[in-house]
Formats: sequence, structure tokens, C-alpha cells
Amino acid sequence: MPARPAVLDVGCGPGMQTVALAKACDCFITAVDANQEYLDELHGRAKAAGVAERIETLAADMSALPFGPESFDLIWAEGAAYVMGFETALADWRRFLKPGGCIAVSELVWLRPDRPAEAAEFFGGEYPPMADIEANLETVRRCGYEPLGHFTLPHAAWWEHYYGPLEAKLPTLLEKYAGDDEALQIIATTKREIEMRRRFGDWYGYEFFVGQLITRTN
Repeated sequence: MPARPAVLDVGCGPGMQTVALAKACDCFITAVDANQEYLDELHGRAKAAGVAERIETLAADMSALPFGPESFDLIWAEGAAYVMGFETALADWRRFLKPGGCIAVSELVWLRPDRPAEAAEFFGGEYPPMADIEANLETVRRCGYEPLGHFTLPHAAWWEHYYGPLEAKLPTLLEKYAGDDEALQIIATTKREIEMRRRFGDWYGYEFFVGQLITRTN
């Protein structure tokens, strides 16, 4: 990375990782999300952390990003690329990277081959493209990147800021949407997803893949 890299954070949400990136390196970050409320929350979080002057927010669709070619040194996408599909996102976003630029993208993966039938059935319905780490590394290569490394997010990353607070809200949501069949179905699916994580968390996880754009000479 150059001394002050230009970073694109795609699907930034409320921006916990955006602020962490800004603190970790002297970079300028363009944070993109389709939800303006998330971007407003990010702005407040960045201001409180003293890094707001190095973060620009933009409400946009990740599948139609309004940037010119070779605009960024690093593209970061945490828990978001699945919206487009891992391979589609990697292939589409590479045009926004400068020569030798890098991409860091997380993807839901199987960590073990002996998949419990119940977990396999659940994710077969919820996220059919889910594959193992080696298959995703091959996708990274096929999309024009040289893999630099990969790592699995720890269990705490699932519970501390996501499933823990979400599970605590479910009783209130059940009461609030007692007469709404569609909302109750979403709540039921969420409860089952949390239970899958609690029972089968050793078999799957979020894997961060880091790759460097391969500059072709012909």
C-alpha cells in the first residue's frame, strides 16, 4: 500500500470496521452503503473517534458503483459481497483497483468436510453458493487476484456485536409483530440461524480473503 492509500469500503453498514480501518492506517476511506441511516450512524461514530475528516460516505448500490477505473488502492467488503455473490463482486470490483491494488472480502464458508446434515440443509436453502476455503481461493484466482492470505473470523465476532444483541431483541420483536405472519416468519428464521451457529459453529464461519490484483501485460 502507498503511504496514504485510497480505500473503498463496500456495504459498510454502520461502519464499525470503517472506523477501525481509519484508526489502523493513515488512509482516506470512501464508505458506501444503500442505507442512509447506516451512513448517518457511521458519520457519528467517525466523528466521535476523531477520524471523520478521512471518511466520506456515499449512498449507492454496490452493483452499480459510480467510480472511475483505477480509483482505489484497497477495496474492503465485510459481510456484504454475498448480496452480489462472491465471484460476481470480485469480478466487478476489480476495475476500480489501481495496478497492484488489493481486495479484502469476507465470505461464508464451510470449515470442515463432515458437514452435519441439518446445517447443510439449512444453508442449502439460505445460501446455496456456500463452499469451502479452497474453492473460494480458486475463485479469487479466477477473478484475477493473487491470494495473499486468508483467516477465519473468531466466534466472538459472531456473538459480541451481532447474534448476542439480536437474540436479546427477539422477545420484543415477537410481541411487536404478533399479528404479522411475514415478520414472524423472518423472526423464526433468525432464531433458527442463531441456533445453527450455537450448535454447528465449528463447521462454518466467515473467512476473510485478501488478494492482490494481477496486472496483465498482454
